[in-house]
Amino acid sequence: MPDELATMDPQSSTAQPPPDEPPSPEESKRSGAKSPEEHADDSSGNSADTGPPTSSPPPTVDEGDGEEPKVPSNKRWYVVKVQSGREESIKEAIERRVKIESLEEHFGQIIIPVERVTEMRNGKRVVRERKLYPGYLMVEVEYNDRILYLFRETAGVGDFVGGGVNHPPPPMSEREVERMLGRQGEHVPGIAHPKPKYDRGDRVKVKDGTFAGMEGEVKDLLEAKGLVRVELTIFGRPVPVELEYWQVEHI
Repeated sequence: MPDELATMDPQSSTAQPPPDEPPSPEESKRSGAKSPEEHADDSSGNSADTGPPTSSPPPTVDEGDGEEPKVPSNKRWYVVKVQSGREESIKEAIERRVKIESLEEHFGQIIIPVERVTEMRNGKRVVRERKLYPGYLMVEVEYNDRILYLFRETAGVGDFVGGGVNHPPPPMSEREVERMLGRQGEHVPGIAHPKPKYDRGDRVKVKDGTFAGMEGEVKDLLEAKGLVRVELTIFGRPVPVELEYWQVEHI
């Protein structure tokens, strides 16, 4: 054996495989493997697959129907004492001042409780509104210092019923409010007769009808019928005659 062969390392005698060579494009296509260029494209994101992601999408937030939640109202119904006979003009004055002072957010509405009644006027039936509580207003407001000042500084307004210097007025109960709103404008059956402006023993003059121009004394008031019994002198004799309120007047 030659000396060169005798001194050779036994492990070095094993044949070393040639270094790996990249597969040809034809082989890559047959095996489905990607070429180094294709791997580079994927990592850059330029030619990566744009299909739907396999992970679940982030949960969506339910925004509802887009309406803002309603803020609970602090407005309540109160009773306010006012000058009797001026309810309408005082109501208008308060509503006008609310707009001028920009207090709409603290103000709801004002109601003058009324009912509809049928009366006899000049022999004819007439339907009119009659105040249920003359001298009072029902107001829907948020009770605070600004509202209190506005009402107190309005001519003809007294004060909130039930209130005092050191305590606020009690609001109306829901039952009272429902009853008030339910009766608003309600028609009262039957005929309501206005109260006469005279009393028993008064001297009156008939201004309409068969006995027009005659004078007599009031003997009785028939309020249920809207009549007054007047004693007239006819042919020298006293005769009681029943007339409607509007047919007579004070002398």
